[in-house]
Amino acid sequence: MKIKNLSDLEVFVLTAESGSLSGAARVLNISPAITSASLKRLESDLGLMLFVRSTRSLRLTHEGERLLPAAKLALQELQDAIEELNTGKQVIRGHLQISIPSDLGRNQVLNWLDDFQTTYPDVTIRLHLSDSLTDMYRQPIDVAIRYGDLPDSNLIALPLLPQNRRVLCASPAYIKRHGKPTTPEELPNHNCLRFHLNDSVHEQWNFYRDGQTLSVLVNGNRRANDGDAVHRWALAGHGIAYKSMLDVLPSLRSGELIRLCPDWDGETTPLWLVCADRRQLSPTVVRLREHLQQCCHEAGKAP
Repeated sequence: MKIKNLSDLEVFVLTAESGSLSGAARVLNISPAITSASLKRLESDLGLMLFVRSTRSLRLTHEGERLLPAAKLALQELQDAIEELNTGKQVIRGHLQISIPSDLGRNQVLNWLDDFQTTYPDVTIRLHLSDSLTDMYRQPIDVAIRYGDLPDSNLIALPLLPQNRRVLCASPAYIKRHGKPTTPEELPNHNCLRFHLNDSVHEQWNFYRDGQTLSVLVNGNRRANDGDAVHRWALAGHGIAYKSMLDVLPSLRSGELIRLCPDWDGETTPLWLVCADRRQLSPTVVRLREHLQQCCHEAGKAP
């Protein structure tokens, strides 16, 4: 299999992004017939069907889904290489689709990305805010920011804040009404705000001190599959949260949340920048990682 015409690859990418042959044709200022012929030529070169077509719709096949991120990357790398040759400077630009956990994204990373785009205005960003694990192979995601151990060992994971931990916290209003636990062993007597992902509920909270591990089964009247919701419940005084330090640092520094049992270490929850293939580590992604790593380092200093 060999692609004989790079312009056919561009037609493929634009058709996938616009969702129609006519949409790609408008961008390229060519006729839909030429666009259709280009796609047929590419499919013939590859010996694969890239789109399922009907009179009313067009969607990628499984093979098309797999080819799309590689095709976009190849075209971007070619354009960047040409510009770098012409200017003698490394190119930091392009379109990045980034998946970020909801709480971290809203309360920290949004501001960090503002700073990044101020420095590199030719970078465009599309955010996917979700705590669900992203399928890096099937979904149109370039990089993901994720906490904890990664289930797929084939992913490329670069550390952003490897020493990050969970912390117990509650609002002053909750503490005034229900008191402050002095040890994690008292947590079963409190309303604990739990996070769940799919059918797994994080309700076995682990703590560490002087080589000792303390595991506490907690309960409460609220749980959510969205980390930001748990954070908001804690701010509103509805219970005790066990959150990533990085998520709640702004609230701890403002006094809206109070850290509990600070003489016990929480679970380690390292933060990673993840991609599916090392070839995706373009100069733009590498620079983004450096920027996020610096932001995490500065923010990760305990209050």
